[in-house]
Amino acid sequence: METYGVDAVVVGAGVIGLAVARALAQRGHDVIVLESEARVGSVTSARNSEVIHAGIYYPEGSLKARTCVAGRRALYAYLETRGIPHRKCGKLIVALDEDEEAKIAALAERGIANGVEGLELVPAAEALKMEPALSPDVRAALLSPETGILDSHAFMAALEGELEDAGGRVALSTPFERAEKTPGGFDVMTGGSAAVRLQCRTLINTAGLESERVARRIDGLEAEHIPALRFARGRYFTAPGRCPFQRLIYPAPVEGGLGTHLTFDLGWAMRFGPDVEWINAPDGYAIDPALAPDFEAAAARFWPGVVPGSFQPGYAGIRPKLSGPGEPAADFRIDGPDAHGVGGLVCLHGIESPGLTASLALADEVIACLGVE
Repeated sequence: METYGVDAVVVGAGVIGLAVARALAQRGHDVIVLESEARVGSVTSARNSEVIHAGIYYPEGSLKARTCVAGRRALYAYLETRGIPHRKCGKLIVALDEDEEAKIAALAERGIANGVEGLELVPAAEALKMEPALSPDVRAALLSPETGILDSHAFMAALEGELEDAGGRVALSTPFERAEKTPGGFDVMTGGSAAVRLQCRTLINTAGLESERVARRIDGLEAEHIPALRFARGRYFTAPGRCPFQRLIYPAPVEGGLGTHLTFDLGWAMRFGPDVEWINAPDGYAIDPALAPDFEAAAARFWPGVVPGSFQPGYAGIRPKLSGPGEPAADFRIDGPDAHGVGGLVCLHGIESPGLTASLALADEVIACLGVE
């Protein structure tokens, strides 16, 4: 087996791994990213709503709240300066009964505490004036003008390009096999058609759905520091025609997610989802077309223009979660040497939504965790 020396190995070339590797490379570190798939960002990072979240939903002071707000501000600036397609379209979170009104009022308070700009509770008449296609049953709404959408693939391509410009590399179809602790750092063994040994000082686990498995293959990392992942599959359905809304439309949040919401892409094509299906393992993305009536019914609560029988299966994604059914939503985890005692190692666990929005800020957190200049 051939051996190569690098400063840092990042496991996983999703949006978080690319952002972390770029940040390291731009600070002068020789970085290689190991990716088991044939393309970057083709798993969790490619299977979401492509929404830029404002930072409303997360407890004040949590890592999710801090990195979402900071990441969103950094992301808009990044997209703007590089000409990456995006739109700050805003969103409405709508309430259709008294309990949901209380929920969105609590969300407004939480968002303001998190530093989210421009949040406004609007009465039903104003919401309907803003979005005439809404159901007249809407009782109130929370306006989030900082919410937006982006071309996530173009964003990841830009991160990869800047990583390579700074001397970093992505090794595709090259799975992580195991890592052994050495006096100078780690010996990382890869799989694939050209397995190699990589000697590095720094090892960063950004493997998403595989973060627990990767962590268990790192010599010296005690099991007590490896959290068990839970998995929630979210399915999306599409509807024909141009979206009749100017803003994203969300219901009040539900257990395990934000509710089946209406988003659109940069071409105004509509999609509805995701739902929450708890699964034992990240074992597939198939969607049963028979679920369409359930999605149509969820959408019809706030959009009376739903045409029965018009929804078609779109795509599905799987969220790596640190909490399960009936449990309070868990925060992101960034475990560095102070947490587990293994020098040069950082493991990220449970990076689900709003991970895309938070990616640049999460990279900064990793850099700080490592004490990198």
